[in-house]
Amino acid sequence: MYRVYRAVKVNVTEQTIGQVARAAGVGVETVRFYERQQLLPAPKRNGVGYRQYPPGTVSRLRFVKRAQALGFSLSEIGELLSLRASPRSTCGQMRGRAEMKRSEIDKKLRDLRRLRRALDKVIQECSGDGPATRCPILAALEGEVR
Repeated sequence: MYRVYRAVKVNVTEQTIGQVARAAGVGVETVRFYERQQLLPAPKRNGVGYRQYPPGTVSRLRFVKRAQALGFSLSEIGELLSLRASPRSTCGQMRGRAEMKRSEIDKKLRDLRRLRRALDKVIQECSGDGPATRCPILAALEGEVR
């Protein structure tokens, strides 16, 4: 079986904000936001003022989105991008950042488990019967002991 593929002309030099956003799977406002946060370099503008993004912008946007999905803050992503761009940075530096993020996540998980146990306790103390004014959950939230 033969398949016919249409040739698609791709401008590999510069792209508009809409092209970049579509290719990266984000909205135009997201691209603008990342520019304001300096996660994307300010693009040059053509004669009528349209942003013209250089090659590599889409991969940079994808990098930012993947880093966010892993829990990195925008500030941390900026640091990762700096390491990525520096010829002197090492894999060990990147690993260190990832290990720090994992430690933060582990701490949050411990905190969430502690909160879950505390919430389970107040839920257990409430029968669900009676008026809200006598509810042990409200009393616990108000800091009262009944």
